[in-house]
Amino acid sequence: MYAERPSRPQPPLDVLRHVVDVHCHPTDSEVTAEAMDNLSITICAMSSRQSDQLLVRDLANAYPDKVVPCFGYHPWFSHWISLEPYSSREEHFRRLFSPSAEQQDTFARLLPHLPDPVSLADVLTDLRQNLSAFPQAMLGEVGLDRAARVPIDYFASLRELTPFTVPLEHQLAILESQVDLAVELGRNVSIHSVKSHLATLDLLDRMHKKHGPRWLQISIDLHSCGISPETWRAIEKRHTNVYMSLSTVINGRSPNHRALIAACSSHRILVESDYHPVDQCAERTWDMVLAVAEIKGWFVETTWMEDLGEEDWGVVRRLEKNWKEFRNGNHGSLLRSKEVVRKLP
Repeated sequence: MYAERPSRPQPPLDVLRHVVDVHCHPTDSEVTAEAMDNLSITICAMSSRQSDQLLVRDLANAYPDKVVPCFGYHPWFSHWISLEPYSSREEHFRRLFSPSAEQQDTFARLLPHLPDPVSLADVLTDLRQNLSAFPQAMLGEVGLDRAARVPIDYFASLRELTPFTVPLEHQLAILESQVDLAVELGRNVSIHSVKSHLATLDLLDRMHKKHGPRWLQISIDLHSCGISPETWRAIEKRHTNVYMSLSTVINGRSPNHRALIAACSSHRILVESDYHPVDQCAERTWDMVLAVAEIKGWFVETTWMEDLGEEDWGVVRRLEKNWKEFRNGNHGSLLRSKEVVRKLP
């Protein structure tokens, strides 16, 4: 459940239609036709496990002008994926969690709530089909999480956590395979990284080395980014195709997000809600738009005017430009263009 908090006035629709929520989870809650009809912004709708890939697909088909579909498998559900053949469901999860003698009772309580594992090969086949069906689709939500503990029943109203975590090596194998597919298909990626920042940075370095120029054809978003400003500066310098997005629901818990916004290049920042109820995504995303405007010193548009010079742009227009560059990718060409401009007399 999300905490109630006072709502802020939102701008006119001609401004809001230029706002993009780059990361949300509408299909984790009921999505009504009324809520979608009233949606005033564009949303990037994430999937995270086998059961919601189809839900995101259906939502994108129903509202193609409002929804950018994102298909992928979240690290919280990576234990539901098998990397090698198994003789039984119990064998797969026992091998993954290695329960100690003291943890046997907990493991026995957990096992009935776990699904039959799906093979990574089947996951990638399904992912390829979904991404191929939507030329604008992204890979997401995918990533690494070293803090998450496996709950007894993920779908319970109050989740009871076990001591079990998914080994990082297992998460990495699944993440890297998904990112390889994104590079092959030329799709942008929304990445979750919690307590895994060094591993994520290593993955970015490895992907760049592995894929070369093709890596720079796609964009990467570190969503609800919680790294230090110093680490972000290092990423920004090393990877021209990596952006960050921030949300009030996650980043607003810590004052660090203000320093992170200040440290981020004006051209690499995006905004998100990271929210489930779609009727609140616009409001939550707008909260972060206002935070970026305040920290960056950008004015907030109250009406939309065409044909403005860049020196007259407000926060919404600047973030929209960032989104378009993120969406279009091709950062190798952008880098070469900037280098040519710098060399001109």
